[in-house]
Amino acid sequence: MAAMRPCLRWGGGSLYRDLPYRRTTSPLSSTQIHFFATGKPPPKPRPYEPEKPLVSSRSKTSQDTISLPSNSRSQPTKNRGVAAPYWRLSIGVVLIGSIVYSMFTSPLQLTEAPSIADRDTISKRESGVTEKSPMRLRMEAFIKEKQNEIVAALQELDPSHKFRIDTWSRPAGGGGISCVQQDGEVFEKAGVNTSIVYGTLPRPAIEKMRVNHKAIDPDVDSLEFFAAGLSLVLHPQNPNAPTVHLNYRYFETMDKDGKCNAWWFGGGTDLTPSYLYDEDAIHFHKCIKDACDKHDRGYYPRFKQWCDKYFYIPHRQESRGVGGIFFDDLDVEEKDQEQLFSFVKDCLASFLPGYLPIITRRKDMPFEDREKQWQQLRRGRYVEFNLVHDRGTSFGLNTPSARVESILMSLPLTARWLYMHEAEKGSREERILTVLKRPVEWV
Repeated sequence: MAAMRPCLRWGGGSLYRDLPYRRTTSPLSSTQIHFFATGKPPPKPRPYEPEKPLVSSRSKTSQDTISLPSNSRSQPTKNRGVAAPYWRLSIGVVLIGSIVYSMFTSPLQLTEAPSIADRDTISKRESGVTEKSPMRLRMEAFIKEKQNEIVAALQELDPSHKFRIDTWSRPAGGGGISCVQQDGEVFEKAGVNTSIVYGTLPRPAIEKMRVNHKAIDPDVDSLEFFAAGLSLVLHPQNPNAPTVHLNYRYFETMDKDGKCNAWWFGGGTDLTPSYLYDEDAIHFHKCIKDACDKHDRGYYPRFKQWCDKYFYIPHRQESRGVGGIFFDDLDVEEKDQEQLFSFVKDCLASFLPGYLPIITRRKDMPFEDREKQWQQLRRGRYVEFNLVHDRGTSFGLNTPSARVESILMSLPLTARWLYMHEAEKGSREERILTVLKRPVEWV
């Protein structure tokens, strides 16, 4: 028997559509084959119907119709079966293979290690801040707590004018909270700020700091550092009420792993009246002296003298105010870290008892326009010192990504400069100038 060679064409329709018109070498006809296979007679063949041409919206003409002969084999077919899926599958296999190959042959791309600021943030979130935490985290938690306490106390003096509270962050790590009140009933401007700074010290800054801190490694080109501080400046409306300033801070340098290799504390507070009331100056100095005496009886006289020298305006040949205390660079050569931290906490805790009674007594006293103008002149001196001589202002403005608005919060809302102004002889204005040129021992 000759071999059977069926010639079946798949064209998207029934497999048996063309069977009646195909001859094979089989002695059986296609009709017989179909009958034996299915037990049914084959379907009647369908005549070929050419696809109707697409007709546009215009009227149909003889030119619009395309006719094909019934026996034409060039008619369009609908779909060539599974050819397209096979191609897609082949391309997909190649692409996936390439991706897998590159994953195993490309060099490993390591992600950047978390910064010290990132690690500190994770530590605070997971474990909180305890007595065993690094000093930088404990100082940060402490100054934020005192900021809330001080703002709440000042808000009670003037409930109608709310503090504006801004929380901000630094790209290199850290950030701060600025609490500012302007044009209030008691304070023309009051600011209570906390700032947390992570950064890198360049070689020149390292060499400068080594003068006072020998623990800093002299053989490195850069050092990680951390700084945290609470700054406060209150400028009252009433010229009989004194301006007050406060700042307590902590600074440390670290290696790449966050291990501290040098640290120190700094800070202080001072009173700047436009009109002098001796009892105010005495009360203020007594409160801060009591805080100092808890830790070292030599602290108050030493830091009071340091304050008188630091807050001195050389081009005016006078002090900014009636003083207080000032200290800087207190490190392991002074006392251990825990003792100095305790000292800073007691100094900051003495602020509200030292200032609230003064502002309460003076905020509602009557005053004249002449006294207000004198207050503006004294605030001009305050501006001169802060912008020309204050190291804290200079450090802040020269720190990368510095928040200028928070740094210049210390400046008064208004100030005044008069050409060749002189105080009258025997006046209250002359008395304060005399004290500013020769500091007084108040307690």
